[in-house]
Amino acid sequence: MGEIISIHSFRGGTGKSNLTANLATQFAMRGHRVAIVDTDINSPGIHVLFGFDETKITRALNDYLWGKSTIEEAAYPLHEVAGADPERAFLRNLKIWLVPSSIRTGEIARILREGYDVGLLNEGFHSLLDKLKLDYLFIDTHPGLNEETLLSIAISNALVIILRPDQQDFQGTAVTVDVARKLEVPRLRLVVNKALVRYDFAKVKADIAATYKVQVAGVLPLSEDVASNASANIFSATNPDHPWSKGVIEIVNDLLAK
Repeated sequence: MGEIISIHSFRGGTGKSNLTANLATQFAMRGHRVAIVDTDINSPGIHVLFGFDETKITRALNDYLWGKSTIEEAAYPLHEVAGADPERAFLRNLKIWLVPSSIRTGEIARILREGYDVGLLNEGFHSLLDKLKLDYLFIDTHPGLNEETLLSIAISNALVIILRPDQQDFQGTAVTVDVARKLEVPRLRLVVNKALVRYDFAKVKADIAATYKVQVAGVLPLSEDVASNASANIFSATNPDHPWSKGVIEIVNDLLAK
């Protein structure tokens, strides 16, 4: 059976969803069967990176959690539904699926009001791995620590924690690392995102690794080009020679090396 890789951050605004989409795409570009689940149900958005029009989302993770569909019915083959876009031609020959969360305000409000059975997520994740014959399942988690993120962390083969070079991120990451160790995640990695280009990246990597005693998979630069992309596409696929994209590839190589 395939592996589960959770991408997490203690705070919002770290670029978690952007990195998740880029990592999953790069794994698929290497021939792996990949799916992404957007479990950030309170503020979903990873579908935007793939140009997936929310008006075409007839089934979402919410429907599965409320017993309206199977999770496989909410898994959209991005190589078909988004690959038709000339700007996303790189998706056409890939095997990559997305289970989005609903962007409808009423359904988000229902989640906030009623919650959901978190145990169903575990069943759903393993069903996707089995039914879609996945090599890797990426989970885009909700920032912070709650019941859903604790479950995602606990069942993951690998956990990637994203942080910015920021004191609030440093403190929150320490908490998340401690939780991940207690849950005995097999592979724990840190990724530093939005690092100023004037920094010595090798030193940043070494200092962060020493502080948390966790391997740092990569340091990504704060980039105006990535910011200008504005979540409009998968940046590492459309700009493979960019320093930010090369940083993503470094992270991919680390995760695949196991």
